[in-house]
Parts: sequence; C-alpha cells; structure tokens
Amino acid sequence: MRYARWRERSTLVRGWRLLRTRRPVTFTDKVKYKMLRDHRDLLVEFADKAAMRGYVTSVLGEGYLPAAYALLDDPGQLAEIDLPTEYVSKPTHGSGAVVVVSDKADPVASLPPVEACWSYTHVRPGRVDRGQLVEIASYWLDQLYGQGPNREWAYGRIPRRIIVEELLTGPGGGVADDYKLFVFHGRCEFIQVDTGRFGRRTQDFYRKPWTHLPLSGGPPHADPPYPQPELLGEMIDVAERLARSTDFVRVDLYVVGSRIVVGELTSYPAGGHSPFSPESFDEEFGRFWTVPRRYDNSTQWQSRPTTPEIGEPRGELRA
Repeated sequence: MRYARWRERSTLVRGWRLLRTRRPVTFTDKVKYKMLRDHRDLLVEFADKAAMRGYVTSVLGEGYLPAAYALLDDPGQLAEIDLPTEYVSKPTHGSGAVVVVSDKADPVASLPPVEACWSYTHVRPGRVDRGQLVEIASYWLDQLYGQGPNREWAYGRIPRRIIVEELLTGPGGGVADDYKLFVFHGRCEFIQVDTGRFGRRTQDFYRKPWTHLPLSGGPPHADPPYPQPELLGEMIDVAERLARSTDFVRVDLYVVGSRIVVGELTSYPAGGHSPFSPESFDEEFGRFWTVPRRYDNSTQWQSRPTTPEIGEPRGELRA
C-alpha cells in the first residue's frame, strides 16, 4: 500500500499522465485533463462546501442555499449542539459522505460503522446516536479526499470541517430530486436528473431544454418519463450565472416548492470516470467543451455565440 501511494504521487507517473491527456477528446478525458492542469483558486472555492456558499451568494444574492445550522472545526460539538429533527451532516472537503436524518428513512436503518461511513446514509432521528455521529465525523476529518497527481487536487486545499444543513425535501417529504446541469463555457447543454437516492433510484439525461437522451449512467430510467420542471428556465439561468468564470462545471440544484437551491459545484464529476452507455455519449459531451492550453487565475472565458447540435465540432477556445 505504501508503494502504491508513492507511485500515485511520483513525478514520473504524473508526467506520464500529463502526456497521455494532452489531446483529450471525450468528456471523461477532459475532466482528467482539468484535474491535472487546472489549479486555480476558484476550483477550491467550488469544492469547499462552506466557501461555495459565499460564492453562490456573491453571484446570485440571498435565498439560493440550504439553511446552515452549524459549521464545526471540532466534531465533538455534534454531541452538544441543538439540531432540528431533520438535517444533513457532511464534511466540507469531500464528496460521497453524507448522513441524512429524516422521518422518511427506513425504520430499521442505522448509522454505519466507522470503517464504512464514507457513504450516503439515511436514518430516522430516533436512530441517531450522537456519540456515534461524532465518531463518524471525526473519521471524515481524518481523511484526505481525492489526492494524487491526476485526482481531485482541489479537495486537498480545503479546511476539513463538518457542516450541518437543512434537509431539502420534495413532494411527500422525501429527499428532493437532484438536478445536475452540465455547463460548458457558460452554457448549460445537458441536464441529469437523479431521483429516489434512498429508495428506487432512477437517473435520466436530457439535452437542453428537455429532450430525453437514450443514455444510461447506471441506474434505470424513470418510468413514466420525468416531466419538464416548471422552473427549468430559472434553473438554467442560475447554473449559467454560477459557471461564467470557468470552462466547465456541473451545477447541482434542487427544487423545493418554489425555491431553487444550489447543492454543489462539481468540477470533477465521478473523478473523470463517469459511466456512459452507450460510450459514444462520452465523446458527444466532450464536443461542447474545448479545454484551454493552460489555466491560470487571469484566464478569461469566451461564451459561444451559437450552441452546436450534438455531433457538431466546436472551435478553439482562446485563453
């Protein structure tokens, strides 16, 4: 294991990966290209679940974020602070580790053991042992997430803290559906919809504005097809405003009643390993993204005067 970590961080391996990704074509290869080369401060701000809140407010104003109940440097404080009946607890410096507490959880679900806690967990309030929650949060803060020469570099620059936020619910009180908007050069081109994260999960992809694609990322499609959201136009506007400063970011949104709520700003979907079935869609997504020769904090991104159809090539990006 020690040898494997050395290999992941070696200059030789990093150089080889830089060489291999120098002319990316597919979406996943362009994510890897970005992971290796884009070390702008902006990406740290996007990845930090606490700092991202300030960015969202500076761009959109108030009202687009879940309520924050606590931001903790010391996970032991989770044993003492007052919390509502339902909430979400997660680390600020990683992805995929969440404890959701709500009355809609499986009655027998319980908090995971520490060794399995970097996961999505849904439990009822009566099943939450605060001491065990502290142990889980302490484990989270001990972990360096996404490190390595072509991995999620930005997470290593984030202060490791615990954030406790409002639980976002949809109709019927369940966890709200997750809309993931893929924004290239300031334009939303594709929308992914995930439903039923803690039940019968479905996943669908749409070409903007709402054309269903014969694409699978793993989970089954919704049946019947998911209807176009009433607030879709505003959702796209929100995502594009948040993405103006970069070549690509996936903006994760929720709709709670009449509210649009920003969940995350994701620069590295699936760490560059997003599954596409059929695989041809990996290249189709990549057509809308022209990576620059280099990234720096003074890079200016030019929005496109027209949006190409799927299969149409894109021009060069001047950075």
